[in-house]
Amino acid sequence: MPPLPPGTVVLQVLPSLETGGVERGTVEIAQAIVAEGGIALVASEGGRLVAAVERAGGRHIKLPMASKNPAIIWRNAGRLSDLIRTERVGIIHARSRAPAWSAFLAVRRTGARFVTTYHGVYNEGVPGKRRYNAVMAKGDRVIAISRYVAELLTSRHAVDPSRIHVIPRGVDTALFDPARVAGPRITQLAKSWRVPHGAPLVMLPARLTRWKGGSVLIDAMARLAHTDACCVLVGATQGRERFAGQLLAQAEALGITHRLRLVGHCDDMPAALALADVVVSASLDPEGFGRAVIEAQAMACPVIATDHGGAVETVEHQVTGWRVPPGDAGALATSLDHALAMQPDERREMGARARASVLAHYTTAAMQAATLEIYRELLA
Repeated sequence: MPPLPPGTVVLQVLPSLETGGVERGTVEIAQAIVAEGGIALVASEGGRLVAAVERAGGRHIKLPMASKNPAIIWRNAGRLSDLIRTERVGIIHARSRAPAWSAFLAVRRTGARFVTTYHGVYNEGVPGKRRYNAVMAKGDRVIAISRYVAELLTSRHAVDPSRIHVIPRGVDTALFDPARVAGPRITQLAKSWRVPHGAPLVMLPARLTRWKGGSVLIDAMARLAHTDACCVLVGATQGRERFAGQLLAQAEALGITHRLRLVGHCDDMPAALALADVVVSASLDPEGFGRAVIEAQAMACPVIATDHGGAVETVEHQVTGWRVPPGDAGALATSLDHALAMQPDERREMGARARASVLAHYTTAAMQAATLEIYRELLA
């Protein structure tokens, strides 16, 4: 595969670089651009992953990209236009709607090529929302993170299939490798999270927001036959302390407060997933992809996911994990009890199948290569 044209400059735009799959994907593409000899620029409001962009050899430009205020979006378009001209940007890659509108206006002024990644299943319940969302379908090339998202693009926005490229999210299988996660890392997490020794651990790794299904999981935990199981919710609150309080109140009403841990952001997710006996993706609304699922599978950990969205593609029922109806605490409890009752050899076999699926279809390297190929095509 040929390298990027000499001097290629790619500018990625997104609201912030705090935490999440969109943000990590941005860092991974910045790494790939630099590795190919290109120049990787990222514009956002900043966050904890700015350092990761810079370690990758990229450069961060701080702009108010998270704002949905039309006046700020318009001013950002001017700032991006200036940046494109000054830095000789060939491609601007938008990963979220408000920044995408600024980028769309900027490329119309400058002639840069426009790439979008349709990361989510955007809500359309408010009048005018489909038009606002449609900017993510305006790229010269539109990356869909799953076949499910590709179908949304054609049904909602009538995107020409020739402009759509399905590129699933990837996981770094060297980082997320059970053979490389040492015992002390796992023990340290168990101690800091006060996980009872020998207790089965059920984990939901996700931002602490209502639609991720934490309430459903807590309800399921109260129904388990495995009454010694401990539930750990791993993810940043991002200002949702009131919702965290509601989850704790729910656990108290169900009498399982002593079995629930809300631990916030974790910097060592491979060790966290190695500590888990079962990982749950309980999203109430369909996810465009669900990166936490493939990270758990890469760690050979059994996964239970809700039966919609991208999880239908990543979790093969009763082969690499289980799928349950969204919002069904009873079905989730039944699957959890089944998973926790597995014999060690059954667990190893399912874990091996799940990791093999990730290695075959969902690696960071494959995602990077496919994205760079789109850049090369547009710049040819």
